[in-house]
Amino acid sequence: MRRYSISPQEMIASFWHNRGLIRALIKREVFSRYRGSAMGLLWSFFNPVLMLAVYTFVFSVVFKARWVGGSGSKTEFALVLFAGLMVFNLFAECVNRAPSLVLGNVNYVKKVVFPLEVLPVVALGSAVFHFLVSLAVWLGFYLIFFGVPQLTICQLPLVMLPTVLMTLGLSWFLASLGVYLRDVAQIIGVVTTVLMFLSPVFYPIVGMPEEYRPFMQISPLTFVVEQARDAMVWGKGLDGSGWGLYTGVSIVVAWLGFAWFQKTRKGFADVL
Repeated sequence: MRRYSISPQEMIASFWHNRGLIRALIKREVFSRYRGSAMGLLWSFFNPVLMLAVYTFVFSVVFKARWVGGSGSKTEFALVLFAGLMVFNLFAECVNRAPSLVLGNVNYVKKVVFPLEVLPVVALGSAVFHFLVSLAVWLGFYLIFFGVPQLTICQLPLVMLPTVLMTLGLSWFLASLGVYLRDVAQIIGVVTTVLMFLSPVFYPIVGMPEEYRPFMQISPLTFVVEQARDAMVWGKGLDGSGWGLYTGVSIVVAWLGFAWFQKTRKGFADVL
């Protein structure tokens, strides 16, 4: 039986050796989502615009929410809220899809010699594409209402790097676990919903009573959501020590997820 390496070098080598395949599959993934629709890829632009409008109306008009430290305008509230949603949506899109990645590509498991480890990478690539479209929408609205964004927005790729690594590691783990335990997809749907409200997406950390704030720190998204908002809206620099710790943990999670996937993949064909 073929042995699959779990070394970090193999994880990096897989990216490099399969880079052409990954690009092709990401492109197919993005275009297939909108194939047959009248507006095609334009939906990737209109979806975040509609989402931004709905959340703004619900939270700033119906609930009359205001962001601590902000000017109180509905437009600013919408952009602050949307900045957090962009981070959450990238994470949730990948994690929610992960348990069905291998299950939905049985032919790759049984009939073809295929690098199954790239499936979570492809899902992540698709999520990053939609993140970039949402970012373009955010930038457009910011330019219209507030002018040129703060220079700290250039730190956003650095801010997002550890989240991308952690998301990839969790996706590898869940993609494998979903083969052996079919209930994982249902459980993860509930968990991501809970994380959305345990993370400072709809409200800042200071908006929660102090005795409950430690629960928010459990969320893997809390730090990056706050840092993304600091970079995009408030013009604050990166928390270097926090980012270094978060990045270190994310690298470990990415490797552990890859190692788990490699260790368990030899049993996929038997289960499927």
